[in-house]
Amino acid sequence: MLKDKHILLGVTGGIAAYKSCYLVREFRKAGAEVRVVMTDAATKFVSPLTFSTLSEHEVAVDLWNRDQSTTSEIGTRHIDLARWADLLLIAPASAHTAAKLTHGLADNLLTVVSLAARCPLVLAPTMDADMFLNETTQRNLAVLRERGMFVIPPAEGEHASGLVGPGRLPEIDLIVRFVDGVLERSYEDFQSVSVLVTAGPTFEPLDPVRYIGNRSSGKMGFSLARAAAERGASVTLVTGPVHLETPRHVRRVNVETAREMHEAVDKEAPAADVVVMAAAVADYTPSKPADAKIKKGIGPPEPISLTQTVDILKSLGERKKKGSILVGFALETENEVANAREKLLAKNADMIVLNSLKDAGAGFGSDTNVVTILTRDGGEQRLTRMPKIDVAHAILDRVRAMR
Repeated sequence: MLKDKHILLGVTGGIAAYKSCYLVREFRKAGAEVRVVMTDAATKFVSPLTFSTLSEHEVAVDLWNRDQSTTSEIGTRHIDLARWADLLLIAPASAHTAAKLTHGLADNLLTVVSLAARCPLVLAPTMDADMFLNETTQRNLAVLRERGMFVIPPAEGEHASGLVGPGRLPEIDLIVRFVDGVLERSYEDFQSVSVLVTAGPTFEPLDPVRYIGNRSSGKMGFSLARAAAERGASVTLVTGPVHLETPRHVRRVNVETAREMHEAVDKEAPAADVVVMAAAVADYTPSKPADAKIKKGIGPPEPISLTQTVDILKSLGERKKKGSILVGFALETENEVANAREKLLAKNADMIVLNSLKDAGAGFGSDTNVVTILTRDGGEQRLTRMPKIDVAHAILDRVRAMR
């Protein structure tokens, strides 16, 4: 996948910066064109001249470009580089740069380009073992992963400080293979496709404090939104109350109740080419939520009267526009395939993704899933247990085939 690709290599300050020279060489040997962006700290370890010689391109360092001989790119160089890249790799990625990316800080050319880039962004975090294991660093890297950035696990071994542990730059061939794998999955086959995804639970209020809800974490829906964005789609994510980071290049709409989700989907669905209803929407909601907190001391509350919520998937199926694709989810505990196929037809969906609570590694809150994909033409594909992002790509593969 590297042949004829544009690899933008970001180099930050660290003793491992010299190894990035070998990365430039290996990418070029594989047929890629490479350009390098360095932070000012990185130039303290390796001269920009080294990278410009290896890449045969001028190395970009200064955000303001004070070289008056190249005034043509002063105003838009960060945008030009971001658009040029098929992939942005930051190796080594210092703890400081990871923290900046987590919080959206843009005070040098590399962080500005990172914010502007729509291409896959890969980080190879490299630092002393204690810095890598620090809780703040680990949280920052977890946030970046949730947003859809790819983080290469560091190697373990002896550091320049004499400490032994994780944080070393991985071997060059491992980084090259990782980048090649990311490019292989960056299909860009959903360019100009508008995708609407729902995710998470809904909370139906009993009173201003309590609610009826479910255990949905939203991870499957967020993975679908991330995967669609990685493949070039314009993605809107309507989500119930969850504690997940918004994936890169995804527009997020927050809702709480089934009614709010119905209203948001009604507003967004007409413009969507693909709708994926991954949310666990409540089937019932209290008819008359209490205006004040129900006090414990006055005895048990009156029996709660429930009314049925709008079936959002069914309402979408009834007015599905020609050429669009509608995907629903089903969670079953018995007669699973038969019940899911019945739902597929009753809702006029094009595909139902069946989950089962009986499968190990599936269910609420898990980072993996086991699903069966059912289609209207009688198709049935059971996927083995895999990370939810891989499940998401498998679902989108089937959507692509339908389109």
